[in-house]
Amino acid sequence: MSNQQPMTPGVRVQPKKAAVKHPTSIAAYIRAAPREGQPHLRRLYAILKEVAPQAEEAIKWGTPFFVEPRFLFAFSAHKAHLNFAPTESGLAAFGKELEAHKTTKGMLKIPYAQSLPEDLIRRIATYRVRVVAEREDDAFW
Repeated sequence: MSNQQPMTPGVRVQPKKAAVKHPTSIAAYIRAAPREGQPHLRRLYAILKEVAPQAEEAIKWGTPFFVEPRFLFAFSAHKAHLNFAPTESGLAAFGKELEAHKTTKGMLKIPYAQSLPEDLIRRIATYRVRVVAEREDDAFW
């Protein structure tokens, strides 16, 4: 008796693909990002590390996170832009300054073809660190 499945005429069985390795560190995440975005991502990462040096760095849901012990902010790489995610309330506090930028609910979208708004990112990140430090609840978000 054979362990092979019977062949069905006209049906091709595709071999299983090898599992995709996902980055396990923020440095590996940046190395795996689109080449044109890597300088922006490295600079953003440096700013966030400077603002939150004690924060835990993690890859959660495939995205770089900074946690202290609650969510501070995250970022993600895409084909032609990056997203900086300091939460909806983190962006709302800088609404007037963000009018010239593309935002979505909780994210600042920065095209790789534009300069990184470093001062604004630094101030938003600093704000998030302060707000999270002042909280007394145990909620992650």
